[in-house]
Amino acid sequence: MIDLHLHFDGSLLPRTVLELADEQGIALPSREPDELKLFLSAPADCASLNEYLEKFDLPLLVLQTKEAIRKGMFTLASSLKEQGMLYAEIRFAPQLHTRKGLTQEQIVKAALQGLGEAMAGSFFKAKLILCCMRGAENREENLQTVRTAAAFLGRGVAAVDLAGAEALYPTGDFAENFSLAKELGVPFTIHAGEADGPESVRAALRMGASRIGHGVRAGEDADLLRELQELQIPLEMCPSSNVQTKAVPCLEKHPVLEYLRKGLLVTVNTDNMTVSDTTMTKEFRLLEERLGMTAEEHRRLLLNAADAAFLTEEERWRLKDVIQNVC
Repeated sequence: MIDLHLHFDGSLLPRTVLELADEQGIALPSREPDELKLFLSAPADCASLNEYLEKFDLPLLVLQTKEAIRKGMFTLASSLKEQGMLYAEIRFAPQLHTRKGLTQEQIVKAALQGLGEAMAGSFFKAKLILCCMRGAENREENLQTVRTAAAFLGRGVAAVDLAGAEALYPTGDFAENFSLAKELGVPFTIHAGEADGPESVRAALRMGASRIGHGVRAGEDADLLRELQELQIPLEMCPSSNVQTKAVPCLEKHPVLEYLRKGLLVTVNTDNMTVSDTTMTKEFRLLEERLGMTAEEHRRLLLNAADAAFLTEEERWRLKDVIQNVC
């Protein structure tokens, strides 16, 4: 399995949040993991992306020290390894972890330390994607995120991203971040076509995004869909999450397999394992049982993920070789 769209803070297990809170003396609304999960997971009838994003508040509360970030990343990566994952790209926004005075560089170093400890001696590999955040008053923080990604590029960091409330802060407003990314040679993906429509995806493409986070609403524009197919721009689709955020009305109307059958470079991902209460295994099972995914389509989605990943050609070849032999 490969997960290219996985948020760190949205994938912390309840027991990890509890441990980190205990170590820092932070009060939580519950000390029972099962009850705490209610504060970390979005309901099936979640009203919107904005309500979904509220579930990140508690994890961020406990991820404000170097040790908490290191331990949180170690625990998440270890969980992915235990699930039998081959490769993951874990994304997070360093600027959201600076409340206690840490710099973005210190935050990324701590995350990379935890990631490295989890991967040591393992077949499982992972890289980080650093997220800029949609907002009105964080221009310098976003630019610093891009500079930090450039500083760690090839040393555990693979790319930058733009995340947050898409409908409130249009994609096109953040062109400066990605002009700097291009200038510094940092690849980037952009969340687009989830809470906002096709124009958000078009804006991401104009800025030079090599991948699109979600892109589920691209089908509202037939010309855009053809362009994505012709350019083979990877779409990081997250079925369970897209249903919860109301990007699609129900799983049966999710276009992931429709896009795949039209020749788009579609990938399947979890988005947030805890917020959406999912895993890659669950996502593929849903596609098989409720959308009729075939074994060959499953294999194609895995190969698409290997093609879309921010990897060197040698890394990509090795990953695809494993997929070809196993699937």
